Amino acid sequence: MSTFDAKLLVGEKYKLQNITTTCTTILSLFLLYFVGNAIYNIYFHPLSKYPGPYLAAASRLPNAWYLIRGTNVRRACYLHDKYGPVVRVGPNELSYTNAQGWKDIYGHRVGGKSAIGKWRTFYRNPGDEVDSIFTGSDEVHTKARRMFSHAFSEKALKEQEPLFQKYVNLLVAKLNQAIQSEGGHDRAFNMVDMYNFTTFDVMGDLTFGEPLHLLDNSSYTPWVSDMFNGVKALTIIRVTRYFPLLESILNRCIPRSLEEKRLSHFKYTVDRVNRRLATKSTKPDIWTLVLRHQVDASRLSLEEMHANASIFMIGGTETTATLLSGLTFHLLKNPLVLTKLTREIRDAFTRDEDITIEALTRLEYLNACIEEGLRMYPPVPIGMPRCTPPEGATICGKFVPGGTVVYMSHYATYYSAANFTSPKSFIPERWTGDLRFANDNKFAFQPFSYGPRNCLGKNMAYHEMRLILSKILFNFDLQLCEESEGWTNQECWTLWEKHPLMVKLTAVGKAL
Repeated sequence: MSTFDAKLLVGEKYKLQNITTTCTTILSLFLLYFVGNAIYNIYFHPLSKYPGPYLAAASRLPNAWYLIRGTNVRRACYLHDKYGPVVRVGPNELSYTNAQGWKDIYGHRVGGKSAIGKWRTFYRNPGDEVDSIFTGSDEVHTKARRMFSHAFSEKALKEQEPLFQKYVNLLVAKLNQAIQSEGGHDRAFNMVDMYNFTTFDVMGDLTFGEPLHLLDNSSYTPWVSDMFNGVKALTIIRVTRYFPLLESILNRCIPRSLEEKRLSHFKYTVDRVNRRLATKSTKPDIWTLVLRHQVDASRLSLEEMHANASIFMIGGTETTATLLSGLTFHLLKNPLVLTKLTREIRDAFTRDEDITIEALTRLEYLNACIEEGLRMYPPVPIGMPRCTPPEGATICGKFVPGGTVVYMSHYATYYSAANFTSPKSFIPERWTGDLRFANDNKFAFQPFSYGPRNCLGKNMAYHEMRLILSKILFNFDLQLCEESEGWTNQECWTLWEKHPLMVKLTAVGKAL
């Protein structure tokens, strides 16, 4: 080897050593920062006195891990059982089950605005879409709510009842046809699908002026399937925002197909809304009632109509079908309750056409079963996060520093023994004045949220749930199939990821 080659080799070796030293130094500094930050978060952070697991206090990584796996809802329930009504689930994140939290976090303040603002990291749109009534600021929300309230009023719902009746009757007819087509008296159905087909057809007609024909075809359209995947994708996208420095890298790890399906869902919504607006229809759907009250001062832009239509198709379909699925499961697991409810419905009506939205509001046990279904299986079981203002806020009697993410965890709140007697048992009597449940804190139960931003479609949801469930129980006897015994063992990505709910339906004399 020449002297020149020897010097070159030494030089390369020296460079390699420098690179190794630099990388080691960077890694050491990163680890030092991580350890130092974790120590600060655990022992010196303004939230250090709040109870919770050390790992959750140290870093957002544990919470992100459970969110991605879809197990965060049950983890929150476990943590509240262990640590109490307020738990530190992240370095600057608090979860509550104390009923007072509904008022302190979501309640009104001067001017009708929310007491604590929305956490924009969670509610930020993933693309260039305009903010909706759900994601927007207080000003955006107030404007949209004022316009859409006309379409969800009691007066509007009475006008829309023929549309609800049309699709619920079609559901019953389809079930009967399927039973008779096999020449038998009963047949097993996936009731998750049947409920989804119905609620999507109803909301498709209300939002787009045309049905999606899911009941007619007994199958999902690609657009509806994309919507389910889009909700999951959005949950994962939100998790990446926990780590701003890594967000762009983490986003590349999300399967492109999930994002494409989310965008496909939105484009479909845009096209259908545009087509509905071009028809100039006078049928009492959402847009007729909104356009009737459009004035220049509060006129909704076309982009705002698109954004809100997308929200309505999720909020007015999947959540209602979810409640009906969960309630059906719990009724089937509690046969005495199912018998009592079925008797109430069949004693109240002699003909199917007598079952009306107005008449159903008077059935006490039906309403109690729906409330208990919402408590045991809330369609949106997560906490909807808010962020305290810079000056901080008082929540449940304790000062919380500014910039803290806070929320009421629905599922954990409803399963808390501090709020409800026998919280893990399905007992509708707790809603009928039964003295065994006199100490239940009913205010803790807010499935449609609370305050100025509670669910605009609450009344419509109740009417639709009562109508669908009543017509099913009036026309059919139900029996849970063996393969669905553990149906509620599900993951959650903002919404429950439901398994097929297989139920054997037997047509009763009134249906034939």
